[in-house]
Amino acid sequence: MRVSTIPDLDSLQLLVLVGRRGSLGGAAAEIGVSQPAASKRMSALERRFGLHLVDRSRRGSTLTEAGEFVAARAERVLAELDALQEGVELLRLRVSAPLVVAASLTVAEHLLPTWITQLSRSDTGARVGLHVMNSARVCESVRDGEVSLGFVESPRVLPGLRSRVVAHDRLVLVVEPGHPWARRRRPVSPAELAATPLLSREPGSGTRETVDRALVAAGHSVVAPLLELGSSTALRSAARSGAGPAVLSEFVVADDRATGALVEVTVDGLDLRRELRAVWRDGEPPSGLAAALLRHAIRSLDQ
Repeated sequence: MRVSTIPDLDSLQLLVLVGRRGSLGGAAAEIGVSQPAASKRMSALERRFGLHLVDRSRRGSTLTEAGEFVAARAERVLAELDALQEGVELLRLRVSAPLVVAASLTVAEHLLPTWITQLSRSDTGARVGLHVMNSARVCESVRDGEVSLGFVESPRVLPGLRSRVVAHDRLVLVVEPGHPWARRRRPVSPAELAATPLLSREPGSGTRETVDRALVAAGHSVVAPLLELGSSTALRSAARSGAGPAVLSEFVVADDRATGALVEVTVDGLDLRRELRAVWRDGEPPSGLAAALLRHAIRSLDQ
């Protein structure tokens, strides 16, 4: 295929999301474009391929047989491109810093800056490169030897890795003040939460995995998310705008709860506490700067 005939990646992403959401409008909202713009983009993709990819109706949008074929292969292409971008970023970091670590979003945004600052004060020559990804990718990067140390918020660690608890966290259900749940007097039950489409992180996120595992352990099937977003910051903004309820780390929503921009809703009978962990390859304990960074993290846990 000539480069000039390759469809743009945003259109392929849109097609994949239509298949997941069953809605062109929902897919458009997830990538941050208007529905008319998404419709034009999808029509252009169909013209480029010469195929009818999406059936549209008042009840939503579904992929045709050709659409499912293209979307399945587009998903693999997009995943490989994500892996390429992550690999290139890791190579850049290795050039500029003697220690490169990978961390999930909550740890990277709210805990690691303090630990790295403490390391820099104790070792003025220390330079740390940080690569942010979801918990599943952190574990894969450590397992594959791309980084020597990772930090995750997932309750599950891949085989072949060792781990150490470095912090504790609690997930909280939040809504904007105008949501009906903000005024209710009784807690939300696990069954009600499981049956409610939530604003959610993508598969592989430690936050999503913690919530899903807790609900399944309580005996409930989890419905598909209302909207999937790739960062806790995006989820927080969507919840504040009234898009729907979200379950997020108390680190992420602390300021919004203090100002009243988001309201915490009590969930009855569901344990959403979690352990944040450092991970490394089995048989290859952290050494040098990695070991020093881990010591600062553990010391903060003990304080």
